[in-house]
Amino acid sequence: MARKGTMIDKVIDSQYLNETLTVKIFRPENYSSLYKYHICIMQDGNDYFQLGRIATLSDRLHEKDEIENTIFAGIHYKDRYDRWDKYHPGGENNEAYVKFLCYEVLPLLDEELPSYHVGSSRVLMGDSLGGTVALMTALKYPNNFGKIIMQSPYVDDTVIAAVKNSDAIKNMTIYHTIGLEETEVPTTKGTQDDFLSPNRALQEILKEKVEHYTYKELEGKHTWKQWQKDLPEAIKVIFGK
Repeated sequence: MARKGTMIDKVIDSQYLNETLTVKIFRPENYSSLYKYHICIMQDGNDYFQLGRIATLSDRLHEKDEIENTIFAGIHYKDRYDRWDKYHPGGENNEAYVKFLCYEVLPLLDEELPSYHVGSSRVLMGDSLGGTVALMTALKYPNNFGKIIMQSPYVDDTVIAAVKNSDAIKNMTIYHTIGLEETEVPTTKGTQDDFLSPNRALQEILKEKVEHYTYKELEGKHTWKQWQKDLPEAIKVIFGK
């Protein structure tokens, strides 16, 4: 089925990452510069477009008038090692990637798109390590990013500490999921990590600190089969009318 919205590519020559990256922007069918739009910035961008079918989902939810006017923008990685370096809290390029999101991606989108230009209308989304970097970026720049969708995020002591030490997180809106079978997740470093227990620990903190917080434990593993199935609910919770 043909997409009803339109996809455009914008290129950024990043001074922080010293590389050229493409931001894929999907505008809904009703797109007009006369309207204002919420912005969802997706890590693992190609995965969300291809495996998550976010463009088709956007078409359907906009057509049914179930969500506010929303534009989805995706940024992808070169390979799994590049992904680790950018998304992991201890990654070599993590700090640079977070600055790239705040100081290069955000200004581009604000210039190109008729958005609200406020943190409460900007969402960072990601799966696994992509969810981690979404959360950590919002914690560092709470005035710029006010909402988070994190599907099966990687959680370690650094993440827990950042959440505990954040006062601004109480004003955010967070959608958070984890699979009940995510107890032995293969990682880029060759280990088998338990994602379920740390996410439950994170949930205990977030439910006390965040007023607008949705947490779900899903029947499934650390795969796109689970995340894709949950995406409609995630999008409706965050962008629903």
